[in-house]
Amino acid sequence: MQRMSRTTVFVFVGILSLSLLLTGCGKKNTASAPPSAPPEVGVITVQPQAVTLTSELSGRTAPCQVAEVRPQVTGIIQKRLFTEGAEVKAGQVLFQIDPARYRATLSSAKAILARAEANLLPARLKAGRYQELIASKAISQQDQDDAQAAVKQAEAEVAAAQAAVENARINVQYTSIAAPISGRIGRSSVTAGALVTANQEEALATIQQLDPIFVDVTRSSSELLQLKRQLAAKTLQTDASGAARVKLLLEDGTPYPLPGTLKFSEVSVDAGTGSVTLRTLFPNPEQLLLPGMFVRAILEEGNNDSALLVPQRGVTRNPAGNPMVFVVGAEEKVEARPIKVARTIGDSWLVEEGLKTGDRVILEGIQRARPGTVVKAVPFGAPTVAPATPAAATK
Repeated sequence: MQRMSRTTVFVFVGILSLSLLLTGCGKKNTASAPPSAPPEVGVITVQPQAVTLTSELSGRTAPCQVAEVRPQVTGIIQKRLFTEGAEVKAGQVLFQIDPARYRATLSSAKAILARAEANLLPARLKAGRYQELIASKAISQQDQDDAQAAVKQAEAEVAAAQAAVENARINVQYTSIAAPISGRIGRSSVTAGALVTANQEEALATIQQLDPIFVDVTRSSSELLQLKRQLAAKTLQTDASGAARVKLLLEDGTPYPLPGTLKFSEVSVDAGTGSVTLRTLFPNPEQLLLPGMFVRAILEEGNNDSALLVPQRGVTRNPAGNPMVFVVGAEEKVEARPIKVARTIGDSWLVEEGLKTGDRVILEGIQRARPGTVVKAVPFGAPTVAPATPAAATK
C-alpha cells in the first residue's frame, strides 16, 4: 500500500513537470513570432492621357441619288438599249418608243406653222398700205383698225403654230427615254412590244448613284446634347475643319477601307424613338457598299487631351449601384472612392469625377483590401512576394 502511494506521487510530479515545460516552450515560441506583414495590392497611378472619343452607331446604306425612269409619252416599246445591272451615263438612251405617230404630228404642226406664216405676210402688207391711205383720208379709221387687228391675229396664229411645232418636237424626243442621272441601273419592268403610258405609276427601271453613298445612322437626342455641351466647354477638340470623321464596319465585322465624313444631322427628333438621324457620306469606287446594307459607323466625336482612364476590372458598384473604386490614400490605408464615369474606351472607363492625377487605384487584391486597412501598394502586374508564415519564422 505504501509502495503504491509513492508510485502515484512520482507519476503526478512527472506529469506536472512535463506540463510546465510545454507551457514555457509555448510562451517562448509565441513571444518570438514576428507581426504579420500588410497585404500587397496591385495599383495603377492615374495619369491624364490624350484619347479620341468615338461612338459606334448602327445604320443602313442609302444611294446618293435615285431616279425612277418613266415614259413621258404613250406608245409601244421598240427596243431596250441597256444591260440590267450595268452602269449607265446621264443622257444615255435606255428605251425606244415607236416614234412614227409623233413624227407625223410634228410634220402636221410644221405645215400649220407654214400656213400661218404665209397668212401673216399679206396682212402686214395690207396694214402698211392702209397706213399711207389713212393720212390722206382715203379710207376710214375703221378700215385701218381692222387691218391692224388682222396683222395681230396672224402673228398670234404664227406663235401658236410655233408652240405646236415645239411641243411635237419634244414628244418626238421623249420617244427616246434617256437616263436622267449616272449610276447603276436595276432590272427592267418591261420588254420590247409592251405598251407604256405617259407618267405611268410603274417605273420602267430605277437608277441609283452608288459612288459616293450615304450611310444613315441614328443617335439618341440625349447623347447629342451631351456632345454639344462637351464641345462648348472645350473638353473635346475637333480638327481644323470642324468636320467629324467616320469609319465603317461591314456586316461581317471587317472594317471598310475608306473613311467618310458627317454631312448633317436631322433638324427634328423622332418622337417615337427619341433619336436623331445623322447622314454620313462615304466614297464607294469599288461599289462594295450596296443600298440597304446594315453597317456600323464609328463616329469620331473629338479629342480629350486630359482624359482619366481606369481599367474596368478596378471599378465596382456600391449597394446603390453607383460606380466606385478603392484607392490607396494617406498612411497607405485603403479608401472607397465613388466616381462618375462617362463611357467605356476599350477596356477602360473614362472618369469624369471622383479621381485626380496621382491617385493610386487598386486593381488586384481588392478582396484583401478593406476600407481603413493598411496595405502595401505595388505596381499592378509586378510579381508579389508571399508573406512569411509563422512556421517559417520559427525556423
